[in-house]
Amino acid sequence: MYLWLKALHLMTMVTWFAALFYLPRLYVYHAMARDKGDDQAIAYFKTMERKLYRGIMTPSMILVLIFGGAMLYLVPGWLSQGWMHVKLTFVVLLIAYHHVCLIYLKQFAQDRCTKSHTFFRWFNEAPVIALVAIILLAVVKPF
Repeated sequence: MYLWLKALHLMTMVTWFAALFYLPRLYVYHAMARDKGDDQAIAYFKTMERKLYRGIMTPSMILVLIFGGAMLYLVPGWLSQGWMHVKLTFVVLLIAYHHVCLIYLKQFAQDRCTKSHTFFRWFNEAPVIALVAIILLAVVKPF
């Protein structure tokens, strides 16, 4: 059972991260279209952003948490290991990042977002740091 949960956890994690990488990239292009006054592109980005967040990103996050929680239920001893504490801290930070993406989604939907495309280019890098840390912690288990 554990290996099935691990496989499902990894598949949904890949999907979640793909969305975490792509949505802020859409925000880059949305901000650029806003600056150009391209109403047609803005409408297109609003639709894409909403569908990505609601249809892929959030369901993936929920499934990652369910499958990861189920693995912890089967192997509760990991909760006493330092690497797992750090990994779970990064997961909590990713959940916060996920919800900050929702804040920007709503701002863009209401034409109230004032952040620049440059801001979103930098904002887009945060999940990369989390991904590297989480993978290294889960595979190497350094402490």
